[in-house]
Amino acid sequence: MAQRTVVVGSKVGLHARPAKLFSQAAAASGLPVTIAKGDGAAVNAASILQIMALGVQHGQEVTVAVDDTAGDHAQHVVDELARMLERDLDAVGTA
Repeated sequence: MAQRTVVVGSKVGLHARPAKLFSQAAAASGLPVTIAKGDGAAVNAASILQIMALGVQHGQEVTVAVDDTAGDHAQHVVDELARMLERDLDAVGTA
């Protein structure tokens, strides 16, 4: 399993716009991606509702994971999604 733990950079956490952008990117990867808050249960990262239900706030840690049967592509997807979460997604394109 390719996975990475990251601190959420969005000022509003993973709510509304950041959750939407992240879920769209996870779905676009074409791989089964999960996200978990702390040591909680992992949810489908392509589902905005499941992401928002995690209640992730700014500064909290989440773990993004992809089944490594996709080989090197799995680690690439995890790295890209992790970088996305480190940014303030609510500020993207609003300046």
